[in-house]
Amino acid sequence: MKEVNVLVTGAAGQIGYALLTRLASGETFGSDVKVNLNLVEVPQVVSRLEGSRMELEDCGFNTLGTVKNFSDMNEASGDVDWALLVGSIPRGITINGKKIEERADLLKINGGIFTEQGKALGENAKADAKILVVGNPANTNALIGCTHGKNESQTWMAMTALDANRAKAQVANKCNLDISDIKKMTIWGNHSPTMYPDLDNAEIKGESASGWINDQNWIESDFLRIVQQRGKAIIDARGASSATSAANAAIDTVKATLSETPEDDWFSAAVLSDGSYNVPEGLIFGFPLKSDTNGKVSIVQDLPISDYAQDKINLTTQELLDEKNDIKDLL
Repeated sequence: MKEVNVLVTGAAGQIGYALLTRLASGETFGSDVKVNLNLVEVPQVVSRLEGSRMELEDCGFNTLGTVKNFSDMNEASGDVDWALLVGSIPRGITINGKKIEERADLLKINGGIFTEQGKALGENAKADAKILVVGNPANTNALIGCTHGKNESQTWMAMTALDANRAKAQVANKCNLDISDIKKMTIWGNHSPTMYPDLDNAEIKGESASGWINDQNWIESDFLRIVQQRGKAIIDARGASSATSAANAAIDTVKATLSETPEDDWFSAAVLSDGSYNVPEGLIFGFPLKSDTNGKVSIVQDLPISDYAQDKINLTTQELLDEKNDIKDLL
């Protein structure tokens, strides 16, 4: 069997727990690929990973290879093909007696984590490794990691597939459609409440989704508000953040890069801007993406952008520029 080496940080958390069986089962990489898992946690909770390892063994997956637990990122990152960086410090946590609420403080604390993770992956992971940042603030965490990885042959992404899936679900509910009827959903910008889900370039049965819906008031008010605030709504409803849907979106992103993207579709993730759509270079920014047969990810070009959409893209761009300025001493 072919083999793939996958690293997961924050593996003892809720998202990590939801991820592991789907990575190991053959669903993600295929029934002919053995999946070796390197699970990473902070030293205080790394012992909890032993239970995860035991459960994975007990699932009896033919595609499960080795499962190793680590608290040292340098040891864990050797020869990995994929890194799913789930672990991060959330807003509201108390550190050294101080509750972390300010965005700048959150960015700097996570900055230290992703500085070290980026260095480790840049030096130790495979030259063509792909790294997906799930832990928030995902875009700027990915920028820090990418900058310190100093390995241009590796692909760093921040996850926006969760937002894209949320947007598709709202459209499907509005139009009484199946999710599979909705193609080409783009999330522009930051994985935050400023991100912009684009219905003009999304398609329903080959037509513009915004034209199909034909209800601009719903698009600009209900749809945008629901998608942008969905994470908060889930926390309010279940008393915890969205773990299962976040893990599912991470799996979707990995699978999107494993084969050539269909001609009638694309996928959404945030990658390092090359200046496309006038987005400043040096930001990890959500774009429409395609993957080729070799797994190379590229930005879909020349999509029309309305004045309304451009205003929304400008807002999320400015937020990312502000975040970059907040951690300029880490870049």
